[in-house]
Amino acid sequence: MRVPFNRPYAGPAAERHVLTALRSDHHSGDGPFTREAAQGISEMAGGGRAFLTPSGTDALELACMAVGLGPGDEVIVPSFTFSSTATAVERQGATVRFADVDPITLSLTRDTVMPLVNERTKAVISVHYAGQGSDQEDLATYLGERGITLIEDAAHALGGRLNGRPYGSFGSLSCFSFHETKNLSCGEGGALVVNDPTLIESVEIIREKGTDRSRFFRGQVDKYTWVSPGSSFLLGEVLAAVLVGGLEDWDATQGNRHRVWADYASGLAGLSDAGFVLQGNLPGNEQPAHMFYLLAPSAEARDGLLDHCRGSGVLAVSHYQPLAESVEGRRASAPWRDDCPLSTDVSARLLRLPMYATMTPAETERVIGTVLAWSPRPA
Repeated sequence: MRVPFNRPYAGPAAERHVLTALRSDHHSGDGPFTREAAQGISEMAGGGRAFLTPSGTDALELACMAVGLGPGDEVIVPSFTFSSTATAVERQGATVRFADVDPITLSLTRDTVMPLVNERTKAVISVHYAGQGSDQEDLATYLGERGITLIEDAAHALGGRLNGRPYGSFGSLSCFSFHETKNLSCGEGGALVVNDPTLIESVEIIREKGTDRSRFFRGQVDKYTWVSPGSSFLLGEVLAAVLVGGLEDWDATQGNRHRVWADYASGLAGLSDAGFVLQGNLPGNEQPAHMFYLLAPSAEARDGLLDHCRGSGVLAVSHYQPLAESVEGRRASAPWRDDCPLSTDVSARLLRLPMYATMTPAETERVIGTVLAWSPRPA
């Protein structure tokens, strides 16, 4: 039995809704399925206005355009993240500053951000790694006092909460991904949640190719025209129908993901005696079971376990390579040269185990058994 890293989910509800969308007279963006999906996502993220986008990357780019980033501005992002977090900044001509991550959450904190803040800092993009962030209220307060915008990259965090508050509700803008590996998926898709009402009109105009088309549809103007730079950031109605199906199945799919997460946590607990650090349930966090990771005691141990798993038919994977050390990262952050040693260390030792909505108990046990067959057992 081969256990893949991910198996995309689309249940019977998604199939029904897709057929309805295909048979309808509305296939482009902002149709009835789009409105239903956006409402559901808004409720899960704390009530901000949700706009569906073609990808999480598009959501980040739309956010950076909405806050007016440009040459001379600096934006702080973690070095330990996917390239999209930084490319969204770079595309606007702003300078990327790379901050190191907290060793417990693997996310930004006020303390990791503070050394990089200066008069040119316009925004911070906080990534909630594994759907478990640091104290976002503390970070938001610190940034707000300095007039710096907080943008949440919550690609891992839909359905998660911190101290009872949903991820996606802390920043002025929050970005989500519905890639096939995410808890809610339509293959490729995303959403921008706008919590600052003063930014809503700007987002509406930018996502409608720089036109005031949304005002026209509301009857506020008798014709629409080009009023701003913009692009096409709408998700098609057929993919929105898949999201609606996923939202209807959310409780069932999340229940299974949490079962897998708990099985991993209990079945692999003894690895801590062999120098491994297992992803934990952090204080105050209700994590959404997006992933389960191990931190090996060394890079050599991680690579050895990774090869063993793959050779045994279990597709475990490594994760982000530190952006601050990449060729494009150095260009995007010039003339700065940000040093992020913890991100480098974590990148070399982290291993992600298979996790998906339809994972069976037999598959989970296969993964656990494979990992334990390689790793030293506790004395």
